[in-house]
Amino acid sequence: MLRMPIVLLMTLVAFGSVPLRAENWGSWRGPRSNGISAEKGLPTTWSPEENVAWRTELPGPSGATPVVWGEQIFLTSVDEADLLLICFGTNGKEQWRRKIGEGNQNARGDEGNSASPSPLTDGKHVWSLMGTGDFACFTLSGDLVWEFNLQDRFGKFNIQFGMSSTPVYHDGRLYLQLIHGDGNPATEEAVVAAIDAVTGEDIWRSARVTGAAKENEHSYSSPMLYDDGETAFLLTHGGDYTIAHELDSGKERWRLGGLNPQGAAYHPTLRFVASPAAAKGIVICPTAKNGPVFAVSSFVTGDLTGSSAVKWVREMNTPDVPSPIIDGGLVYLCRENGFMLVLDQETGEEVYMERTHSHRHRASPILADGHLYLTARDGTVSVLKTGRKFEMVAQNKLGESMSSSPVVSSGTIYLRTFDALWAIRK
Repeated sequence: MLRMPIVLLMTLVAFGSVPLRAENWGSWRGPRSNGISAEKGLPTTWSPEENVAWRTELPGPSGATPVVWGEQIFLTSVDEADLLLICFGTNGKEQWRRKIGEGNQNARGDEGNSASPSPLTDGKHVWSLMGTGDFACFTLSGDLVWEFNLQDRFGKFNIQFGMSSTPVYHDGRLYLQLIHGDGNPATEEAVVAAIDAVTGEDIWRSARVTGAAKENEHSYSSPMLYDDGETAFLLTHGGDYTIAHELDSGKERWRLGGLNPQGAAYHPTLRFVASPAAAKGIVICPTAKNGPVFAVSSFVTGDLTGSSAVKWVREMNTPDVPSPIIDGGLVYLCRENGFMLVLDQETGEEVYMERTHSHRHRASPILADGHLYLTARDGTVSVLKTGRKFEMVAQNKLGESMSSSPVVSSGTIYLRTFDALWAIRK
């Protein structure tokens, strides 16, 4: 009988204990900015007693999503008035914490606070923005690289429920969407900007001018990156428009209006919270408050409003808060009320709409290994099979409030509740 060398056998066992395609999760929408993980073999069921590797208490609540790189986890939190960036090991042990700012303000009761923006990392640095405008860069060991306040550089924030937008990192730059005013170029109350990720210095800034009025001058969504391997651009969403910007200059590539048409039927409080989603050749643009969802071609320039570049419009049933996912020719929309709406990517035709869990859904869903993970505020995570047939696999309850999106890295699902950070692992 052929015997395998002990060293080789131990190596195979070790590598077999983690997914073959283990990934880092460096931003709130994951390694490809689309909420999709390539990992396999993840748990679909858990409870406080089942498939829990560890649970670590946090100093305060937040809806910010953790990010994971290698064997480190970074998340933001409040500790009374202090705004913190905390680093944990993937063993659940705290490595360091840094105070980014102070003066926390809660928004709409339990809906959010000044630690709502999620951190970002590229495996060399970690960046953290707070709702106060305090922005800082650290090494992975916690050494400060730079810090400044966005309000000192770009003007005072003017937004009803606090700045919650998470920046985008791409190719050594950080891209900011600051939509919190009337878009007046003189006051720069709506600005898109790029800064050098390592130095913190400005690269470009561009006023974002729209005709939005009243509460619609505010946006709580985050910018997104479109990158199909050939073309890349930035998507900003708010002020009644989705606008695409060139990465090297901030110049408009295209803009989509009609999300909240001007006129007698203008909705004065249709502020955007959900961010757009992108896949090759298509961008999905949600609105709010049961409004429409738009699908547009990405291979265009100019004003797309009412043009043939609009592939389809779903007149109602926007997700409102959770951001969409596009995969396998389908668009998945987790609505705020817990309904899952699935549309055909090319035609917009309804595939199904079914209720999952009757509670507020604030987190954006993720997709991994043929399953969708939908997170409700009461800590229930519904797991559905992907595809054209509605099939509930499990509903998992932790008994703690949660509005952060799940995170996947190296065979583990990380769930950040208002009380703790959980590691879910088979």
